[in-house]
Amino acid sequence: MHRKLQRGIDRKDQKAQAKQSGSAPQTGARRYPVPPFPKQHIAKPGSEAQLEPAPMYDAPFYKGSEKLLDKVALITGGDSGIGRAVATLFAREGADVAIVYLEEHGDAKETQRAVEEEGRRCLLIAGDVTAKAFCAKAIEQVVDEFGQLDILVNNAAFQLHAKSIEDITEEHFDETLKTNLYGYFYMTKAAVPHLKRGGVILNTGSVTGLEGSKHLLDYSTTKGGIHAFTRSLAGQLIERGIRVNAIAPGPVWTPLNPADKKAADVSKFGSDTPMKRPAQPEEIAPAYVFLASSQCSSYITGEILPIIGGY
Repeated sequence: MHRKLQRGIDRKDQKAQAKQSGSAPQTGARRYPVPPFPKQHIAKPGSEAQLEPAPMYDAPFYKGSEKLLDKVALITGGDSGIGRAVATLFAREGADVAIVYLEEHGDAKETQRAVEEEGRRCLLIAGDVTAKAFCAKAIEQVVDEFGQLDILVNNAAFQLHAKSIEDITEEHFDETLKTNLYGYFYMTKAAVPHLKRGGVILNTGSVTGLEGSKHLLDYSTTKGGIHAFTRSLAGQLIERGIRVNAIAPGPVWTPLNPADKKAADVSKFGSDTPMKRPAQPEEIAPAYVFLASSQCSSYITGEILPIIGGY
């Protein structure tokens, strides 16, 4: 009897596996690309214009409702990927946006076009967030241009895989920490004096900061640090009426990974999630709107929101 019952379950499992083979769940308002993607590797820091397929950031089915009307947001790493999608939806919700980016001028112009198409203003600021003086100057430039700062989104990141700790040089380790931790610290320290009651700071963490990643030792370290930075800063600033939260995405189709991983690995990027694909930036951006909006999340601070495809 045991064997008979087992054979029955085995047959059902085989049928279910055959149905699911090669398919990926589609749960969104439109269909999203699934691996395998074209094998590709792009030069750092990574241009979104070079990616195939192009990341989906414009969220055509997302309808704005003035959740951020007349707010001013600064987004680091705002030229591409999650930053571009967040800039677009912030504008759709009524915010003016400043984006800080390293050197991808073409990508930045595309983000500016998307924001202005939503009827809002967009200020482009090129520079390196690892420089304290630049961060202070960028904040001042935003306040001079728009007269206020309401939302800071720390999103710029550096990532470079290494199979062994012995392969990570001090220069490599320093670049990761300076971009992912010092950049957040410098921007936040410069922004806080300008944030009034109701102000918001949002930090981009990562699933690697929750689970670790054996080939991203330094990157995972910084993302775990960002999560701790978020919770600690939230406790410090709540008395001033400023909320601080983080979003921790899983794999997302942005220039970050194709500018790091080998072409063959990029081809199957995100396939190991239950969704069997990476997220598109437009699927992550609404969480930033939710946490930035006082109508939606006024009682939420110090939280880490994972969006990791069903782990």
